[in-house]
Amino acid sequence: MSSGALTPIGKEAQEAYVFPADWLDDDRNILIGTSVGSDFVKLAHYDLKTGETKIVHSDINWDISDFAMNHDRSLVVFVLNENGVSQPYKMKTSDLSIEPINFLPFAGQMRSLKFHPNRDELAFTFGTSNIPGDVFSYNFDKGKLQRWTDSEVGGLDVSTFPTPKLIEYPTFDKVGTEQRKIPAYIYKPFRKGPHPVIINIHGGPEAQAKPYFSSFNGLLANELGICVIVPNVRGSDGYGNEYLKLDNGYKREDSVKDIGALLDWIEQQEDLDASKVAVQGGSYGGYMVLASMIHYNDRIKCGIENVGISNFVTFLKNTKDYRRDRRRVEYGDERDPRMEAFLQKISPLTNADQITSPLFVIQGANDPRVPRSEAEQIVEAVRENGGDVWYLLAMDEGHGFRKKGNQMRSREAIVQFLTKFLLDE
Repeated sequence: MSSGALTPIGKEAQEAYVFPADWLDDDRNILIGTSVGSDFVKLAHYDLKTGETKIVHSDINWDISDFAMNHDRSLVVFVLNENGVSQPYKMKTSDLSIEPINFLPFAGQMRSLKFHPNRDELAFTFGTSNIPGDVFSYNFDKGKLQRWTDSEVGGLDVSTFPTPKLIEYPTFDKVGTEQRKIPAYIYKPFRKGPHPVIINIHGGPEAQAKPYFSSFNGLLANELGICVIVPNVRGSDGYGNEYLKLDNGYKREDSVKDIGALLDWIEQQEDLDASKVAVQGGSYGGYMVLASMIHYNDRIKCGIENVGISNFVTFLKNTKDYRRDRRRVEYGDERDPRMEAFLQKISPLTNADQITSPLFVIQGANDPRVPRSEAEQIVEAVRENGGDVWYLLAMDEGHGFRKKGNQMRSREAIVQFLTKFLLDE
């Protein structure tokens, strides 16, 4: 602070994720999160004088997602994202020993950790498929978990919401000698099957589907009897840097093949109806919907595409400048003639004639990320080929609907679409 001199943390100049966590003492040792030397982001002890790094949980291959230290720097709590579910650990700073803490009542998401200023009590927010996101605290001395808030849920009986179950299904390629497994969360209705299915594909593309509170999943399962499956296809976050890059550039359609493998898995389940499968997704997930309807059109009854990419070349040219270079790293640089030809070849707009199942396109008119033109060109192309397309455009929305009235209207329309084309009612 006295000189303003900057010293890089870490010896190795390589692509990695590093973030500062907290001081272990006054001037020498800090805790950091780092992916240096690992496929995952791990908590590490870093010595500022020697430059040495010691990974705290070297034998646990999951990303750290949150962190907090108590008032006297004797205790650390950090959270690992273990297959989409938060698992807290405690660490003694005296010897860096760790052990899991099992005080969470259900599988869910634990965030915003903060210790009490003068006692070993940890506050945090916690959400599950039945809890929207409430404030809890855990007192380490008393071993007591306390819930402080009960979020407003509009009179819904959240106990009836389906509890997600983690599954892993085999896909087309291998990891070593073993078939690669794709993780997914499945929300089944309480009623007896076989159930129609909707595959909900997340966006990002480097996002991760996790168990979360969703009144809409409750509506689909309880009111319509639809089973919701949310896969984390290759390219999803949370499963290591190698998995994250498996769909980059020329590997783009490998993630679409993971949806084909999920359709195979659905066919093998006695309580699921493989003749009634829909796909739904937003942003990059919207591209995945269109691509799935092209590659597996005879196995998908209908699709719902929300603010999705229909042509990678026009998307990269028209998205806002601040996002373009970052997206080129993921999708490929359309200024390269070979890559442009590849992106044109795989783009849904190029193959729109193969979309013959009913399609519902939802778009915000002011979207800076995926412009309105992406929606309207695929709507026009599918309609020109005789396809059945519903189109919902909100003039006062951007990338996804934020206003309550628009959300309710779009959900009502989705229910009508699924009732007609998936449920045949």
